[in-house]
Amino acid sequence: MTDSTNDNEETVIRFHAGTVSLHGLEREDPRLPASVHWDKRTRCHRAAAKDYAPIVMHLRENGVAYKDEARAYEEMSGALMIQREPRPYQRESLAAWRKHRYRGVVILPTGAGKSHVAVMAIADRKRSALVVAPTLDLVRQWYDLLRTSFDCEVGIVGGGSHQVAPLTVTTYDSAHIHMEHLGARFGLVIFDEVHHLPGETYSLGARMCLAPFRLGLTATPERADGREEALDGLIGPEVYRRDIVEMSGDYLSDYETERIIVHLSAEDRARYEELRGVYKAFIASQGIRMGSKTGWSEFIQRSARSDAGRRAMAAYQEQRNLAFAAPAKLGYVELLLEQHANDRAILFTQDNATAYAISRRFLIPAITHQTKVLERSEILSRLASGQYRAVVTSKVLNEGVDVPDANVAIIVSGSGSVREHVQRLGRVLRKREGKQAILYELVTADTTETYTSARRREHSAYR
Repeated sequence: MTDSTNDNEETVIRFHAGTVSLHGLEREDPRLPASVHWDKRTRCHRAAAKDYAPIVMHLRENGVAYKDEARAYEEMSGALMIQREPRPYQRESLAAWRKHRYRGVVILPTGAGKSHVAVMAIADRKRSALVVAPTLDLVRQWYDLLRTSFDCEVGIVGGGSHQVAPLTVTTYDSAHIHMEHLGARFGLVIFDEVHHLPGETYSLGARMCLAPFRLGLTATPERADGREEALDGLIGPEVYRRDIVEMSGDYLSDYETERIIVHLSAEDRARYEELRGVYKAFIASQGIRMGSKTGWSEFIQRSARSDAGRRAMAAYQEQRNLAFAAPAKLGYVELLLEQHANDRAILFTQDNATAYAISRRFLIPAITHQTKVLERSEILSRLASGQYRAVVTSKVLNEGVDVPDANVAIIVSGSGSVREHVQRLGRVLRKREGKQAILYELVTADTTETYTSARRREHSAYR
């Protein structure tokens, strides 16, 4: 017996659990693309659903007649209800996406209108579309945008909802859970904040979706682990890119950045050096190289195995907190809040504890991952109306959330991530008549924050 099919059998393409299968071709058929592999369990050829469009094109080019039972998406009947004149770069980005066969990543700064590019893409392709976003806040924003833009039902999958419609919005978490069932129902898939996608779990959502048309949107595609290169295979190549410095003034608010160095008191400096010494002695004794990819995880694991390790971890956390929330730093925050009493300010911290401490000290609302969605929306609404002049957040507002009236960003503490820093700048760059935005970065001198600041400023927006 040989692993082959009947020569007279019709070639059929089907979708099954996030894959596409081809039935009716011989096992070693030379007309098949390299992405297709023989599945001996089901005696058919199989590939990831993401390869559906290239497979179909390959079969056509090689003269293979086929019956397509895989695609379950349809032409979208809902018309675009709101016509907005696209800005030149939005029109250019859509043209570049078209040129690359409607597959690829568009990189535009926060506030430049990436979501409008997505609306244009949906209207252009007129196919059932799925929008994937990283948070429920963004799902809500996309839902509101789509239901007001198109004359059709809009569904939501995630956050306790499961309504699938020709236009549907979902989270990355829900996408990878449900895509094995939903993957054939959309002709266009749009990944917002697409830099999240290359992670091992989230990338499954893209692999199990057969949508031939794919669009990724982000302001900062680069990842610390270098996996942004995987976007080419999951979505398509980078097709269009504009940076903040190219667009400020014309399409984004004019802005400036100011780095402010603060100093520890003599007492805090002595305590910082003492704690730093405990931490450094431990990692040296363990031969841990903190600059390596595994250094931090090694430190966490080994610090839990001994009293010396636990003392080292406690020392690390206390010296870190001294740098993040130095008394002089919080004193300068008070000065900035007084200076910008008539502006709308967002204060960013690296951790919840500092956010809550600032909230209590200055009597301003805090938004963290613990803040309920409705409360979060109410706080942002009051900031927009001017009832609140400032809010403090840890990382919740780093990406995606629209805060058009904010014009002052104060970085009290943060990571070394370039993406995080650019996203935080982007929160205050939405264009408004006469608006001048400013970002303050507070750095505690002669601490690890000095190196963290240098790393996160490696972007043209800060040069």
